Amino acid sequence: MHSLKSRITLLTICVTVIAVVAVTTVSVLFITNSEKREAEQTLLLLCETGERNLDYYFNGVEKSIGKVADYANSDLDGLKEDGLDDHVERVREYFDTVANRTSGVLTYYYRIDPDFSTKADGFWYTNLEGDEFTEHEVTDITKYDTNDTSQLVWFTVPKATGEPVWLPPYITDNLDVRVISYNIPIYQRGKFVGVVGIEIDYSTMAEQVESIRLYNNGYAFLTDNSGSLIYHPYIDVPALSEDKIPDIPDGLINESTFVTYTYEGVKKEAAWLPLANGMRLTVSAPVDEIDGDWQKLIKEIIMISLVIILVLSLATWLFSSGITKPLQELTAAAMLVEQGNYDFDLEYDGDDEVGRLTSTFRELAGHVREHITDLSKRVYVDALTSVRNKGAFSAYLDDLQNKMDNPSENLEFAVCVFDCDDLKTVNDKYGHDKGDIYLKTASRLICRIFQHSPVFRIGGDEFSAVLHNEDFRNRDELIERFENEKAIINSSTDKLWEQVHITMGLSVFNPSMDHAIIDTVRRADKDMYGNKRAKKAKNRG
Repeated sequence: MHSLKSRITLLTICVTVIAVVAVTTVSVLFITNSEKREAEQTLLLLCETGERNLDYYFNGVEKSIGKVADYANSDLDGLKEDGLDDHVERVREYFDTVANRTSGVLTYYYRIDPDFSTKADGFWYTNLEGDEFTEHEVTDITKYDTNDTSQLVWFTVPKATGEPVWLPPYITDNLDVRVISYNIPIYQRGKFVGVVGIEIDYSTMAEQVESIRLYNNGYAFLTDNSGSLIYHPYIDVPALSEDKIPDIPDGLINESTFVTYTYEGVKKEAAWLPLANGMRLTVSAPVDEIDGDWQKLIKEIIMISLVIILVLSLATWLFSSGITKPLQELTAAAMLVEQGNYDFDLEYDGDDEVGRLTSTFRELAGHVREHITDLSKRVYVDALTSVRNKGAFSAYLDDLQNKMDNPSENLEFAVCVFDCDDLKTVNDKYGHDKGDIYLKTASRLICRIFQHSPVFRIGGDEFSAVLHNEDFRNRDELIERFENEKAIINSSTDKLWEQVHITMGLSVFNPSMDHAIIDTVRRADKDMYGNKRAKKAKNRG
C-alpha cells in the first residue's frame, strides 16, 4: 500500500479509532463511578430528609409529653395524699393545652398506679374524629398484673424500666385503633405514681413515610431494630396478624448504610438511617431504575463512537485528498482528549461527513469534560461522612474573604468548631471501624442541628460549620438543642463508639477586630480549646 491516499486513510482511521475508543472508555468509567455515587447520595439524601422530618415530629411529641411530666413531677413535690385529686385536675388542664398544640395526637392520658392510690384513677382523653378531645372511660388497671410487661404495655413497660419509652405500634385498649405511643413514668420521692403518655395515630406517621418516593417504583418503609416490619406502602401491616406480617429480606439489617438485596425477584438498592424513637427508615429503589439512565447513556456513547468510526472510515477513503487538514486537526484534538486536555478548537465546519464527525467529537468531548468537572466538584466531599472536606472549607473561607474585601458586602456570620473528644480512645480500644461510626454519628448530629449551614470535616476528629441567616440568628437556641440531643444520644447507649462527646467553640465575625476571615476561625478554635480545658478540669474535679 504505497499511495498517499491509502496511507493517510489507514493512518487517520487508526488514530481516530484509538482516540474514540479511549474517550469512550474514559467516559464509561467516569459515568459508571459518578452515577453510582450520585445514586447512593440520592438515596441517602431522601433518607436523611425523611429522617429529619420524622425525628422532628417525634422529638416534638417527646418535648410535649416531657413538659407534662416535668409539670406533674414538680406539682407532686410536697403534695399530701388528700391532695391527689386536685393534682390530677391541674395536670389535666395543663395536658389539655399541650395536647391541642401537638400534631397527630389521638389520645393522651395520666394514669395513677393502684399501688400508689386506690382513690384517684387519672384520666384518658381521645380525639378519634379530629375535632376535639373528649374524656373516655379509663381502663381498669386493677384487672391486670402491672408487673407483666406483655400486657397493658403503655403502663407496664415504663413502670418496669423507669425510663421514658417509645412503644412499637399496638392496638390501643377499647378503641381498636393502631397507634404508637410515648410514655414517661411519674415518681414522688422515688415512689412510682403513674404514667403520662400520648398515643399517635399510626396513619400520621404513615403519611410522612408514604410521601417519600424515588423513580417509578422506589419507596420508603419502617422497621424496628430487629427487622420487624412496622409500615410499608404496599403492605397493609395493621390489618395483618403478627404471624402473617412478611419478613424483610436478608441483608437489610446490618450496620452498613447502603445495602443491596433481592425482593420478589427484583434486585434493589437501599439506604437506611435510625430514627429517634428506635425505628429504622429505609429508602429503596430497583437497581434497574437506578442504573437505567446512565446505562442508556453509555449505550448511546458506544453507538455514537461506532457511528463515528464507520462514517469517518468511509469519508476518509472517498475524500482523503480534501480532508487531510481537518483530519489532522481532529487527530490532534483526540490526542489532547486522550491526555486529559479539553482546551482545543476545531475550525472545520463543513456540511459533510468530516464536519459532522468534528461536531459529534466536539459534543462527545464536551460531555466528558462535564463529567470530569462534576467529578472534580466531588473532590470537595469527605468520603466518610459525606460533608464537605478541608479543601472545600478553605475555598469557602476564600470566598468569604473576597466578600469581606468588598466594602459593599455586609457580612454577618459565625464560625463553629467541633472536636470529637474520644476518637483516639475509640480507635485504639475498639478499632477504626468503630471510630468511623463515631465520626458519622457526630457528623449527622451536627448536620441535623445546623441543617441550614455548610458543614465541613476539617481534620481527623474536627468539624466546622459556618452559620448564616436563620442559623446565625438562632445560634443560641441551636447550641442548646445541640447539647440536649447530644445528651440524649449519650444516655441511650453505653457503647462509647455510638456516643458523641463533642467539644464546641463559636465566634461571631466582628469586622472591628477580625482583620481577616481566618481571625474569626482562630477565635472559634481558641474558644473550643478553652471549653475542652474547662471540661477536663471539671472532670478532674
